Formats: sequence, C-alpha cells, structure tokens
Amino acid sequence: MIARIAVPLLAGLLLAAGCTKPTERVVVYCAQDREFAEGVFADFHIESKLAVAPKFDTEANKSVGIAVELEAEAARPRADVHWNNEILATIRLARKGLYEPYESPAAVPFPEWTKAKDKTWQAFASRARVLIVNTNLVPEAERPKSLFDLTNPKWKGKVAMAKPLFGTTATQAACLFEVLGPDAAKQYLRDLKTNDVQIVAGNKQSAVQVAEGRYAIGMTDTDDALIELNSGKPVAIVFPDRDGHKDHPRMGVLYIPNTLAVVKGAPNPDGAKRMIDYLLRAETKLAEGGGYQIPLNPKVRAKLPASLLVPSQVKPMAVDFEMAADLWDEVQAFLRDEFAR
Repeated sequence: MIARIAVPLLAGLLLAAGCTKPTERVVVYCAQDREFAEGVFADFHIESKLAVAPKFDTEANKSVGIAVELEAEAARPRADVHWNNEILATIRLARKGLYEPYESPAAVPFPEWTKAKDKTWQAFASRARVLIVNTNLVPEAERPKSLFDLTNPKWKGKVAMAKPLFGTTATQAACLFEVLGPDAAKQYLRDLKTNDVQIVAGNKQSAVQVAEGRYAIGMTDTDDALIELNSGKPVAIVFPDRDGHKDHPRMGVLYIPNTLAVVKGAPNPDGAKRMIDYLLRAETKLAEGGGYQIPLNPKVRAKLPASLLVPSQVKPMAVDFEMAADLWDEVQAFLRDEFAR
C-alpha cells in the first residue's frame, strides 16, 4: 500500500515544500535511489508533519554530483540532511568541515565502527558489491568465485562494469587500493582493462545488460542485482571472495554502508536531526521495501531474500574506510588515466 501511494504523496510534499518556511520542511540531498527513498520520506512526513524536499542524483553520476553541490553551497547551504549511499565521499566531506556533529539517540544500538569519531556522520543500511551472472551464458560450474577470476582470458570482453570514476565502483576501487596495496590494486585494474572489461553507464545498466544477455557477467550492487533476479531474469548472484583469498588475506565481500549527516549551517537543523532519528529507525523498511539494504543495527530483524548474504554468512572485506579515503586522490588519478580516455 505504501509503495502505491508514495509517488503521489511525495509529489504533494514537493509542492508543499516550495511554499513552506525553512523550519517547516527538510531538504534532503539524497544519493539513495528515488524509488526506495520516496516511501520512507512519505512516512516521515506523516509522522513529523514536516514537508520533505529531496534532491536526487542521476544513476551515471551517483553520489558525485551531490557532493560537488554541497561543497559549492558551503557558504550558504540549501540542504539540511545529506543521505549518501557510499561512505568514502562522506568521510571526505566531513574532513572539509561540511557537516555538523550530531549524535542521534537512535544510533545507540549501532556498532562503534558505524559512527564518525567526531560525530559528524552515522553509517547505516549497507549493500554489497557483487557479480551478476547470466545463467544461460555461464554454467554454474564456471561461475567466477573471485574478483580476480574476471581477468581470466575466457571472460575477455564479456564483463560489464560501471564507470569506475563514480559511485560504488569508485568506492570499490579505493577499497582495493587499501586492502591489496596500491601496486597490486593497480595491476588488477590494468588486468581488467587488458581483458577488455566493458564500461557501462552505471550499476543498474550493468545488471540489466547481463540479464538481457549482452554480457555474461556484471559488477554491480546487491539492490540492482536482486531486482533482475526477482523479475525472473536468467541470472544468479555471486558474492566474490566470500571465503577470502589465499594470496590476499584481507580480501572478502565488500559491504558499503549508507551514511547520514546534518549539513553544517543547515536552514533547518532541528528538522534535520528529526529526519536522521527517523531514518535510523527505518532500516526494516529499507531492507524489505525493495532496496534490500542490509541493517547495521544488530537489533533489527528484517526479512531479507535468501540470495542476499549478510556479513555474518561470508568473510567481509577487512577494509579501513578512513585509510581508503586517504587514498582517494591517488585512486581517482589512476582511474582517469586508465579508464577515462
């Protein structure tokens, strides 16, 4: 029922947001997919009576455009809340002083690693980086088990990857730099390029084009992969390096959390805090409402698809996100040189 009313209700909220005082609305710069966020915003409006004015990013430029706008508006912020779908940009923006510290009472049950040391952001609801495989093109016995398997010549020209300079693909590259070391990560990415990895607009396009049979394998996120699987397409999901890797002990499945932050100088800081409190209580809806975001609050018990493996079922990648953020500029320079030509 909520999914059916979310779009018209949110349209009403947007109309209301245009003619309300700043203290009567919350402006959210949101990198989460519109179709998964809108129902949550509608529920927040019902509870809080605050209008919601969300600004979404495009799929191909996911999370990057919003980060650029937040920096450009730092002297006169328009946003109250930044809901990001990948943590490294959040860490970099926090270091630039774009967030206001806020320790939400709803964050108490969350693990300590999900909280910024200076209280400027809170991680919640994660997705995994996975492989989507076309089952008509790749028999089960031949499915890759590791990211490194994608450099095998048998997959030359048959693997799709979103533009690596943006979104969770860029985050994954930076995490590989941190976990493998820059030299090994560069060699891996060069090997992918040598194997003619196909660059597509975004993670959704990677999943869709594998489902359509254009490519055999795609690198994507769990939410995009599950949409294709649940629609009956001939696909399977592989959690790469789920048992670790013999040559790289810190390798494993990469889980990337969403983050929430109050924008420094926000027009409605009180409303921003109320929204963050609400979103941290909304992990069940984000998990079960089609977005398949894995709750990070250990007290949340959501009904997740059997094909969605949570960190307790695999070996998670042992990545230090702060150190990965330290490597960001080096990673971006490398990716531009290798993939932006």
